[in-house]
Amino acid sequence: MAPPMARCPRPTPLHRTRQPGRGGAGPWAPREAVAGGRAARRGRAGERGAGRRGGARRTMATAAAAPGRARRGTPMYSQKELTSKKRDEFEDILEERRVSSDLRYAMKCYTPVIYKGLSPCKPNAIKSAVLQSEQVQYVIKQLAKEMGESPDIIQEEATEILDEMGHRMQLGAVRFFAFTLSKIFKQLFQRVCVNEEGMQRLQHAIQEHPVVLLPSHRSYVDFLMLSYLLYTYDLALPVIAAGIDFLGMKIVGELLRRAGAFFMRRSFGGNRLYWAVFAEYVKTMLRSGYAPIEFFLEGTRSRTAKTLTPKFGLLSIVMEPFFKSEVFDTYLVPISISYERILEESLYAYELLGVPKPKESTSGLLKARRILSDNFGTIHIYVGQPVSLRTLASGRINRCPYNLVPRHLPQKPSEDIQEFVTDVAYKMELLQIENMVLSPWVLVAAVLLQNLPAMEFELLIEKTLWLKGLTQTFGGFIEWPDNLCAKKAVLSGLTLHSNIAGLVDGHVVLNDKGGEDGAVGEIVFRRALAVLMCATYRNQLLNVFVRPALVAVALQMAPSFRKEEVYSCFSFLRDVFSDEFIFFPGISLKDFEEGCFLLTKCDAIQTSQQQIYPTDKGSGTVSFLSAMFRPFVEGYQLIFRYLSKEMKEAFTEKQFIPAVRNFVFQLLEKGSTQCYEALSSDMQKNALSALVQLGAVKKKKMPNGFTYNVNQEAVSKILDMFDARIPVQKPVAARL
Repeated sequence: MAPPMARCPRPTPLHRTRQPGRGGAGPWAPREAVAGGRAARRGRAGERGAGRRGGARRTMATAAAAPGRARRGTPMYSQKELTSKKRDEFEDILEERRVSSDLRYAMKCYTPVIYKGLSPCKPNAIKSAVLQSEQVQYVIKQLAKEMGESPDIIQEEATEILDEMGHRMQLGAVRFFAFTLSKIFKQLFQRVCVNEEGMQRLQHAIQEHPVVLLPSHRSYVDFLMLSYLLYTYDLALPVIAAGIDFLGMKIVGELLRRAGAFFMRRSFGGNRLYWAVFAEYVKTMLRSGYAPIEFFLEGTRSRTAKTLTPKFGLLSIVMEPFFKSEVFDTYLVPISISYERILEESLYAYELLGVPKPKESTSGLLKARRILSDNFGTIHIYVGQPVSLRTLASGRINRCPYNLVPRHLPQKPSEDIQEFVTDVAYKMELLQIENMVLSPWVLVAAVLLQNLPAMEFELLIEKTLWLKGLTQTFGGFIEWPDNLCAKKAVLSGLTLHSNIAGLVDGHVVLNDKGGEDGAVGEIVFRRALAVLMCATYRNQLLNVFVRPALVAVALQMAPSFRKEEVYSCFSFLRDVFSDEFIFFPGISLKDFEEGCFLLTKCDAIQTSQQQIYPTDKGSGTVSFLSAMFRPFVEGYQLIFRYLSKEMKEAFTEKQFIPAVRNFVFQLLEKGSTQCYEALSSDMQKNALSALVQLGAVKKKKMPNGFTYNVNQEAVSKILDMFDARIPVQKPVAARL
């Protein structure tokens, strides 16, 4: 990116520039003046009620400093301390945009502070460094020797890969997006809120060591949101890993490239040259430190609003320079982006029901402009505490083996390194989950889905308030609208999500567009569409409730209230749902203890040395938590039943998904089940993956993909455990 003109004065660090005469400080105002205005606003915000940041929260140790502590069994992830802890304040960055010139904002003097005062590195210089690197040259020579080709031909192929992949960040494109996104965001969203304390921490991190930004991924909006945010705060813009699909969008793909996007193929297919060039390109950008690197640990957008299991490839690449002592440290920054209403909510529901995803295209983007007339509420962006990779690795990772081999030689990571990368990935996702902001509508959706087809409005309000208290007790981060009573907050959510549910004759009902009109199959599809859209918001609450809820389900599955038997059922459920929810590897017992502690905290259960049993007072809580997870239990039962009886031959995932969907669809048409969520392709894939991990289904790699073979006896046994017809196998070394 071309450096800004030298004659521009550097603004005071980390404050958004205000336009003179528009209310507020001028663009070069002293920090004290700006901070004073914010303090006044925060003071007013503090008077708006206790609902905004109440309740206990989950905390995690940012690192394991003592040698030998950060290992499986005593992991780098610590349990909830469950004490009241102050949340960072949020500021609406659109507030200034609504009262000042977007053009002036886009054309402002942009002089970001970067790592150790380095000058911005031109994209072509990065490409040259990659092509001339020892690592890439070594692979080129090896491939030329193996293939009998001239090294020049392989070098030319490497150049073409870099041309396809590389970003060409230019300040002009950045300014274009700053102007355009300001217009779009003001049209789509009521507020875009960010924790300024997090931005302050990020500013310091960027100046100290290379930074990797790890945002959650729920929408296409995530892609440029952080760039817009960092531009607003005069911080160095990130280079962003993007799927190669975006290059198919004429004009837009090139604009994204010039705004800092670099493109990666969805699969490298064992292409050693591509892998070498891509890895070296990312590591060169990280070592230079001139720009943060941004990518999504989940790999793709979550269609269900549940956090997806992490992908490890890119994370392993950005950690390698530290392992090889090429950088002193690297900061990993988890970022939580929460949507009050997701732009793609209906698109996701259609995809989950088998309607093909539209291909990314410029024409499709232009057709989507009709959403500009809709209201999508508020976005909350929580920039987490930067996590030092050096501190995480202290006492756990021995970097000496990397120094015994020339750095340019490819090395397969040791088992310790692979395990460490896995642990860090899960830790980052749990940190994202910790700071996700929950709106009142999330609570409404959770209550409504347990009371279909309709629920009295007053009862819905009562249950929503009860659930709000329980969520805060469990550490949920609820942002309640200012000065709104429960009735108005629920009405506000129903208004914003009128495409999902509505108020009819004093009852709240799902909007399934037509009710009883049309054929039976059409009615089922409409209802499934509404249920899956509503479940998207309920799912945001499951991250907070998963451990106590699995204890509640285990209490119902276990043959007695003996603690050992309840834990056996909990551990079984945790293993089965390991792809549905994020659990830190290897701490099943600690998760169980956390779930029991939370249920004890709200007086739902009592525990003795040998037993766990529900209290009379807590029966409603245990029933609610069990019902919240019933769609997953019933959905897996249906999928397992299908596999145990119908799939006798080897099959592919493409054959399995439509077949099991048709099986569930027929049951819904007959009225044999009401589990509409079992139609979700996400649940079907996760259930199949669970059986592979449990050894009940064998997965075999073939030239054109994977095939699966079912051990029907093993699947039937797992199904019987789910149905509580046979005892769940006791986990090894259950120290209770």
